[in-house]
Amino acid sequence: MVDFAKRNLFKGSTSPSPNKPTLPWLKDPDTFFEKCTRCSKCTEHCETHVIKHSSGGFPSIDFSEGECTFCYQCAEVCPESLFINQDSSPWDNKANISDACLADKNVECRSCADACEPMAIQFQLRIGQAAKPAIDSDKCNGCGACVAICPTSAINVTVSDMDETEYGT
Repeated sequence: MVDFAKRNLFKGSTSPSPNKPTLPWLKDPDTFFEKCTRCSKCTEHCETHVIKHSSGGFPSIDFSEGECTFCYQCAEVCPESLFINQDSSPWDNKANISDACLADKNVECRSCADACEPMAIQFQLRIGQAAKPAIDSDKCNGCGACVAICPTSAINVTVSDMDETEYGT
């Protein structure tokens, strides 16, 4: 068994990699790193190519070039029993916008809202300033469509139930 805490010491990181979520519909994200065989089937079958190899060859989500369409292909091709049924919620991830957003610099940009299919990003009008984006966490499905499109990399997707661990950029 790999000790991720020791491995991360060489990278200058003290937090273990397993705290980052990897794929939608995981049965148990805490045991994912023990059960995943790193066969690469999920990365090969991801229709949007957001599943990439990360530390130790484990698959993880990278929203820097695309979004998760929740196609369920990663789960269907996995030879291990790592996933729950597709009828369940894929994850509890939400998008967050940092102060690097162009609206905070009084520059009008609505790229993130244009990319958001569930329309979770709405803009609040402000007198004499650029409209500011706000994310409705009840509508946000954590797909990451807003991440790659943001010209200032101000958007990250975080895991709501894991102390807001950032990933995807």
